[in-house]
Amino acid sequence: MGRLFGTDGVRGVANSELTPELAFKLGRAGAYVLSRDNARPVFIIGKDTRLSGDMLEDALSAGILSVGGNVIKVGVLPTPAVAHLVRAYGADAGVVISASHNPFEYNGIKFFKWDGFKLDDDVEDEIEDIILRDRDVSSDIIGDKLGKVVEADDDALELYARYLESTIDVEIKGRKIVLDCANGASYKVAEKVYRDLGADVTVIGNSPNGTNINDKCGSTHPENLQEEVVRQGAELGLAYDGDADRLIAVDEKGRIIDGDKLICICAKMMADRGELTHNLVTATVMSNIGFHKYLESLGCKVEVTGVGDRYVLESMLKTGGQIGGEQSGHIIFRNHSTTGDGILSSLQLLQAVIMSGRKPSELADEIEIFPQVLKNARVKNENKTKYTNDPDIQNAISKIEKYMEGSGRVLIRPSGTEPLVRVMIEGQDIEQITMMAEKLAILITKRFG
Repeated sequence: MGRLFGTDGVRGVANSELTPELAFKLGRAGAYVLSRDNARPVFIIGKDTRLSGDMLEDALSAGILSVGGNVIKVGVLPTPAVAHLVRAYGADAGVVISASHNPFEYNGIKFFKWDGFKLDDDVEDEIEDIILRDRDVSSDIIGDKLGKVVEADDDALELYARYLESTIDVEIKGRKIVLDCANGASYKVAEKVYRDLGADVTVIGNSPNGTNINDKCGSTHPENLQEEVVRQGAELGLAYDGDADRLIAVDEKGRIIDGDKLICICAKMMADRGELTHNLVTATVMSNIGFHKYLESLGCKVEVTGVGDRYVLESMLKTGGQIGGEQSGHIIFRNHSTTGDGILSSLQLLQAVIMSGRKPSELADEIEIFPQVLKNARVKNENKTKYTNDPDIQNAISKIEKYMEGSGRVLIRPSGTEPLVRVMIEGQDIEQITMMAEKLAILITKRFG
C-alpha cells in the first residue's frame, strides 16, 4: 500500500480502494493521533449525498468509538460546514466523507483539526504510519472506555446557515438568483440561506439520489445553469461542486465567471472596503495572466503558490492575506473561514455586485482572461523533471516567451499522478499558442518519452 493521503484527504473508488476496513482504520488512527490528550474526544462527521456515504460513515464512526472517542453525526452538509461546526461545538476534530467534484462511485475522507484547519503533513504521516504498520492503539479500550454516538445540541444545518447569513451586510431581498447544487452536499442549506435572506430563488441540481452527484450539473457542468439563468431572466447563477467548497458563477447573459474572475471581483470589493490586507491576493501558478494584469491595475500584489488549496492557505497564513484561491472556484476568505466555501463565496460575490451598482457581466468584462492551451507530453516516470535542465527545451521556452513579449506566458509542470509533463501556454492568439504548445509537448516527449 502506497501513501494514503493525497492533496485533499484519502480518496478512491468506494468499497474497492476506499473500503470500510480502511475507513475504520482511518477513524481509529485519526482519533488516536488527534486526541491523545483527551480521554473522551469528540469528533464531528459530515458527508455528501453519495450512496457509499452511509457505509463509510458507520465504519469511520466505529473506528473512532473503538479508541474511546464520541461521534456527532451532522448528516449531509458541505465540507466547510464541518470546518465551521468543529469550532462552534468545541469538538476535537471534524471529518468529511466526500470526493468533492468526482463521480459518485468515488468517495473520500478528510480531517479537520479542532481549529477548523486541515491536517498538516506531519500529522497525516503519523496517521498513515499507524495504519501501514498495523499498530495496535485500541486493545486497552474496553468497557466504559468505549465511545458513543451523541446528538448535537443545536441543529447543525441551522447553525451553519445562520453563520453564512451573517457574512454579508447588504440587502438581497427580491434578487433573482438561480442555484445549482450539483445534487450534492449543499442541496438543502444553500436554498435555505438564500430564501432566509429574501432572494427570489430557483434551484436546480437539488434532487440527490445517491448516484447523480456532479452528474451533468454543478460547477464542473454549468451548462444547465447557464440556460436556466437566461430562461428565468435572473441576475446571477451560482454553481457549487459536490461538497460545496467551490463556486462557479454565471452572469445575467448566461456566461461563465470562473474562479479567477470571481477572486478579482471580490478582491476589488474588499479593497474598496479597506479589507484587503497589504493589498495582497493569493493564487496558484495556474492563474491566468489576465488575472494578474487586472489586479496589478488595482495596485494589488499577487502571491503565487503551487497548485492546490492547501498551498494557497499556507501562503495566506504566512503573509496575512485575506483572499486567495484557484481557477476552479475554490476561494478562501480568511476573514470568514478556514477553508474554501462555495456558498460563502457566492454571498460575497453577490455583495460585490450589489455594492458596485453594476451588472455581473459588466464586472466580469473588466477582466480580460487570455486564452489558455494545455497539452500533455508523455514521458517516462523517472524523467518527469528532467526538462528543467535540458538546454534545447529551455531554449524553446525562451523563444516562445520572447515572441509573446509580456502578453503571454509558458508554464510547464510534471503531473503528480501520471507519467506526463503538462505544457500550458497563455496568449492572445489561440491558434498560435495551440501550435506552440503542441510543438513544445512533442519536443519534451521526444527527449524524455
